[in-house]
Amino acid sequence: MDITPLRLNPISAGTLGAPKAESPAGNALDTFSGILNNEIHQVDAVQKSADTAVEKFIAGELDIHDVMIEVEKASVAMQLTVQLRNKVMEAYQEVMRMQV
Repeated sequence: MDITPLRLNPISAGTLGAPKAESPAGNALDTFSGILNNEIHQVDAVQKSADTAVEKFIAGELDIHDVMIEVEKASVAMQLTVQLRNKVMEAYQEVMRMQV
């Protein structure tokens, strides 16, 4: 069985050669939102893969070990996503508390 990495690294090779926008702030926002959107889609794909593995196990097509690996990958990916969301919300709240 081949184990594939989740690739949840926010600085990936695909973003290094991204085209430049007219303003640096717009470019940073586009890059951040693109990375975030891509990573959420990857987590969704891992969740769907785990669901498919469970269905195949119920049908008798997969071994329990393969199912547990898929379910754990989905669990870790979701935990990472939740923790990233918590950190982003914490940073946003900290910025909102700043006095100008």
